[in-house]
Amino acid sequence: MLIDTHVHLNADQYDEDLESVIDRAREAGIGKMVVVGFDRKTIERTMMLIDRYDDIYGVIGWHPVDAVDCTDEDLSWIESLADHKKIVGIGETGLDYHWDKSPKEIQKEVFRKQIALAKRVNLPIIIHNRESTEDCVQILKEENAAETGGIMHAFSADEATADEVLDMNFYISLGGPVTFKNAQLPKDIAVHVPLDRLLVETDAPYLTPHPYRGKRNEPAYVKLVAEQIAELRGISFEELAGATTQNAERLFGI
Repeated sequence: MLIDTHVHLNADQYDEDLESVIDRAREAGIGKMVVVGFDRKTIERTMMLIDRYDDIYGVIGWHPVDAVDCTDEDLSWIESLADHKKIVGIGETGLDYHWDKSPKEIQKEVFRKQIALAKRVNLPIIIHNRESTEDCVQILKEENAAETGGIMHAFSADEATADEVLDMNFYISLGGPVTFKNAQLPKDIAVHVPLDRLLVETDAPYLTPHPYRGKRNEPAYVKLVAEQIAELRGISFEELAGATTQNAERLFGI
């Protein structure tokens, strides 16, 4: 069994064939899926999905790209929903300096508020970091994010950064890029991270792994990610699947 620890089944891209996508995931051996909601619309859809499907769990938060739209009322709403027994994390939150919709200072403020929220509800935090590694790690340290721990989702930084966040009680999650031919950094990370701190994800419908790169991603493809990591580490697929599943179950309490 595998667990896709980060998927957006709440995205518009699945409006026409959601049931088929879920069925294909189950047929591929994906035992559980964690759907991430990051704004009003996707959070509402997440709550519907976790009530409808036994094997789907939810993470809710506010995406850094849209931090400028996040109000205290939004955060209070997220906190109230976090009481649901199948909400297993807060996020995705963090920093994204690739897009310029939300000023950096507003992103940082909303990030800090969500770390505090995660502490209040005693859930791990799921971190989005794009072109912002130094500031992201600094805030995690300043806010003592080790208290909740969590996941560095779609990890794209270097080994030194991996070691820093591992020391702060975080897991490292890898997705489609680890299968890309010329993407050496995630391949190095796949070998570097201790097996008991490694997770797999799709981030579907984005970051589709080889050989489907350029097409819509879906949770069934997390098996391709796991197979690639197992090969890189020189272990069996079964060992990699067992370890990452155990890690996800331990972190999320599922």
